[in-house]
Amino acid sequence: MPSSIVRRKDEVFPHDPGLRGFHIVYRRDEVNHCPGCGRTHWIIGRFSAECGFCATALPLADTAMLGAGTFGRGGGQAVRWSAAA
Repeated sequence: MPSSIVRRKDEVFPHDPGLRGFHIVYRRDEVNHCPGCGRTHWIIGRFSAECGFCATALPLADTAMLGAGTFGRGGGQAVRWSAAA
């Protein structure tokens, strides 16, 4: 493993999500001002929202990893073909 990504005891890992501070997200049913230009016109997709004026993209706060086209696993029962016959 390269020494540049090995964590030492007294060193803080630079990509620790707990240390990154305020995280800007698009929240549904609230007025969302763009952090780039300050306007409030958004184009909303399944996983992100993009400012209609300056194209700044923000992740959606309430994005679920379930549904068609995602890699989430459902809680359904697995079908055993030997038992189904």
